[in-house]
Amino acid sequence: MELYDKIYSVIKNDIDGGCTSGANLLVLQNGEEKLYCEYGYRDIENKIPMSRDTIFRLYSQTKPITAAACILFASRGKIDIAADISEYLPEFKEQYVNANGKRVPASRRITVRDLLNMTSGLPYPDENTAGGRQSGTLFWEMGNRLYTDDPMTTAEFSRLAGKIDLCFETGSKFMYGISADIVGALIEKVSEMKFSEFLKKEFFEPLEMNDTDFYVPAEKSNRLAKVYDYTENGLREIKTDHLGLRYMRDVPPAFESGGAGLCSTLDDYSHFGEMLINCGIYKGRKILSNAAVQFLTHGCLKPELIHQLSEVWDWMSGYTYGNFMRVCDNEIMTSLFSCKGEYGWDGWLGTFFSNEPKHGIILLMGVQQAGVGMTGGLVRKLKNVVMSELAY
Repeated sequence: MELYDKIYSVIKNDIDGGCTSGANLLVLQNGEEKLYCEYGYRDIENKIPMSRDTIFRLYSQTKPITAAACILFASRGKIDIAADISEYLPEFKEQYVNANGKRVPASRRITVRDLLNMTSGLPYPDENTAGGRQSGTLFWEMGNRLYTDDPMTTAEFSRLAGKIDLCFETGSKFMYGISADIVGALIEKVSEMKFSEFLKKEFFEPLEMNDTDFYVPAEKSNRLAKVYDYTENGLREIKTDHLGLRYMRDVPPAFESGGAGLCSTLDDYSHFGEMLINCGIYKGRKILSNAAVQFLTHGCLKPELIHQLSEVWDWMSGYTYGNFMRVCDNEIMTSLFSCKGEYGWDGWLGTFFSNEPKHGIILLMGVQQAGVGMTGGLVRKLKNVVMSELAY
């Protein structure tokens, strides 16, 4: 059975079984397209099929691009990765740790590296920690203002986030949180440009990522996939403004989320992946230096913190983390076929990105299923098939 037939069978079986409304997969190897496969719908109600030009809300798959922007500035001597972030964003000058019911001044400053490694202590909303509840209040305010004439901006988000209590002493733990959104604000401050304008100038235009942005213009809106969730009556569209991001993405947002805000297509994101796997070069043009790519794609967590990654996501056993990406550190321990040095990330709605430098493989999956759901299992099965066929 050919690779396409194997992949199509897996996707069809899972989608017909209620995994999600539709999905597509793109695989390249050494600059050559090896596979494109699609099945199902991006819009069930109107019977609009999944297609190659479907636009997806990336959510956390935004993060690797944000990290690349930060490392680009580091390569130009504009950002010191070891520096206290308050040197750039003074709102973080006074930090407090609030743990076990006790609030005390932080003994260690948040560095840019802490943000990139998710060891800052700045949380996403949760009800279990003081900082998490404060983060929830911040996102609640953002949501309340989302459709008003006074939406929260990237810079204002950072200023308010500077008041959030840390969940632990910076550097002592790994915790997935709002660090990438703060890096977005950092890029704005250093570049003296809107985050979107900087990304367009340095990445999207030279990488020919013409369908990638923080919003979807009207002429492309029919290509934006609907988001679905599971119900007892099957899949239903869920119009969610999760993390302060408008569902329809129909206007340029005031808050350009470095952690979750971008929309893109498989082809567009593959150009970013191709640039990384080619040591910073895309179609003969240098986007990042080789040294910057090497730094960007290596894991940075302290050895004693690596286990915390698999405690959050069980399937990431064998991985470390750094620069907003997982990095395969011990292929013997992984739950999917990966080689040491594989890196990438995924998104809240199930989109997935993987680069396998050892074999020159770029793999991308597009899907829009709330909270990932069963699509995490689907992409792991697909990656195993691809690696079985192409990794030799």
